[in-house]
Amino acid sequence: MTMYVVCFLLFLAAMQGTEAVEYSFTNNALSTPGGVRFRDEIGEEYTKQTLDSATQFIWGIFQQNSPADRKSVEKVSLFVDDMDGVAYTSNDEIHVSARYVNGYSGDVRIEITGVLYHEMVHVWQWSGPTGVIEGIADYVRLKANYAPSHWKKPGEGQKWDQGYDVTAHFLDYCDSLKSGFVAQLNQQMRSGYSDELFVQLLGKTVDQLWQEYKAKYGNIP
Repeated sequence: MTMYVVCFLLFLAAMQGTEAVEYSFTNNALSTPGGVRFRDEIGEEYTKQTLDSATQFIWGIFQQNSPADRKSVEKVSLFVDDMDGVAYTSNDEIHVSARYVNGYSGDVRIEITGVLYHEMVHVWQWSGPTGVIEGIADYVRLKANYAPSHWKKPGEGQKWDQGYDVTAHFLDYCDSLKSGFVAQLNQQMRSGYSDELFVQLLGKTVDQLWQEYKAKYGNIP
């Protein structure tokens, strides 16, 4: 029995090792006010903890319970750069704007936490049209309760694949029709994206769903 327990514990340790993701942090903007504010109000330790928390949350949202379900990513690197914009992700690198940090008037730690959740989705999600992948990223941010007050409200927007907050709220509506819809959508995107995925998963075209979504909030397109 003792040998069995030891072997089981070794097996668990090995499994955990296969799921471990390394996070690195580099602040390239310490000579700027935004870089200094990032260091003082957010910090390296909190950033790495947030990246890990976001990863675990995303795996849960995507129902990716084993390494075989996910992209093979061993390391995610975050850089604070003196650049315009907010943030962007390229492969397994996340770049955050020190200028945005410097100019943000609210609780910058909460705001950047939401930004990091969004960007980490781009590390783990499967590829698809820009509006869809940005919508899924903001959907995860929404479900993590890091949606900022300036976002569009549910029912607003011109088209379902407008991206970001508009598409996030629409995807949230679709998920309310079938729990786990976003996870299944992302899973199907592993082999390619088509609007027909909405028909396969929900039994209606995406245009039908958009019409019904808008009608729910009294915003008939």
